[in-house]
Amino acid sequence: MRHFPAFLDLTDRVALVLGGGEAADTKAGFLSRAGATLRRAPRFSPDLLEGCAVAVGAGAPEEDLRALSAACKARGVPVNVVDRTELCSFVMPAIVDRAPVTIGISTGGTAPVLARQVRARIEVALPPALGRVAALADRFKAAVRAALPDIAARRRFLDAALTGPAADLAVAGRDAGAEAAFADALRNAETRPPGVVHLVGAGPGAADLLTLRALRLLGEADVVVHDRLVGEGVLDLARRDAQRIFVGKARANHCVPQREINTLLVRLAREGKRVVRLKGGDPFVFGRGGEELEACRAAGVPCEVVPGVTAALACAAAAGIPLTHRDHARTVTFATGHTRDGRLDLDFAALARPGQTLAVYMGVTTLAALRDGLVAAGLPAGTPAALVERGGTDAQRVLRGTLAGVVARAPAWHAGGPALLLVGGVAARAEARLAA
Repeated sequence: MRHFPAFLDLTDRVALVLGGGEAADTKAGFLSRAGATLRRAPRFSPDLLEGCAVAVGAGAPEEDLRALSAACKARGVPVNVVDRTELCSFVMPAIVDRAPVTIGISTGGTAPVLARQVRARIEVALPPALGRVAALADRFKAAVRAALPDIAARRRFLDAALTGPAADLAVAGRDAGAEAAFADALRNAETRPPGVVHLVGAGPGAADLLTLRALRLLGEADVVVHDRLVGEGVLDLARRDAQRIFVGKARANHCVPQREINTLLVRLAREGKRVVRLKGGDPFVFGRGGEELEACRAAGVPCEVVPGVTAALACAAAAGIPLTHRDHARTVTFATGHTRDGRLDLDFAALARPGQTLAVYMGVTTLAALRDGLVAAGLPAGTPAALVERGGTDAQRVLRGTLAGVVARAPAWHAGGPALLLVGGVAARAEARLAA
């Protein structure tokens, strides 16, 4: 983040607009709408900055724009020179105005047209009367604080109230009905709402592969408990003041044992917090989500499971490998390459059957044993295969070939990221398309 976003209160404060023309007039209009007292001049002189809260330059001679920028920076007055980012100490964003709701979109001066395009999308998404909802919340601010002194309870009430009937009535312009609905909801609000745990699948790492429900819950969570496979882009979608607790978990290196994670989830929920247990992929596919669900239920803690895009689906899709194909595979089998008591506890005879696709999770360190078990059970060593590292992310890599070839080349090829092995005739379909 190059520029820190902030909103200035310019009510009855002086704003200098230096220069003339359409750009200067547009900026002056924005400043005036924000309550500023305009001071306009065609040329620069230092006395123009006396008492100024902010300055904007557009359409003035080059030497005046440079003098304005230097003088403002020396005095600590925020300055913006249109289309001259090197002369600016702040940038003016594209604005979505739903007063008192204001949204600013900036590209740091690099692509103003893109900022306007983003603004257009937001304009379509937000109702024109959205500001009425904010005004409703403001009228009840003191009452809400008095009725719900606990900040967590207050936040949970507002999350529901500002998306419920009262908000709908406010947007429709029915202020009296909105106030009655809001007051009724406040009277029935829980002063100590119960905690809850949401086991949420974070998918393969790309933020845009989250489900809409997962996105909503991240925005509401008081605490996010996450593993190492959860990408920063996904974590950035959580509420800014939500507590983040890293519980690690890599092969043979669990920084927090599973039993302690279960205890942590229960404790946080009993404190009345909304907990998102964020797990890479899907919570119920080799994610030990079942154990966490059982622990919550045994403790009487409400628990909801939100599915995610599991690695097999993400890796196959991004690598162009169909998991099923009527000519090659009518069955898909998910297996784990983790060892149990130092050995692979797998039914190799079942995994080696023809006409299926085999997806092996967490199997990088046991590839040789996997190959040997499958071949001994009758699967040809020349069966098409692909090893997909960091599947479904921008860093995805794919090693293609036969089962024997992929396993032989994998140790030198693997770069240390999470990887999934796909075995079956479907892998050859991707090879054929790539060669075409």
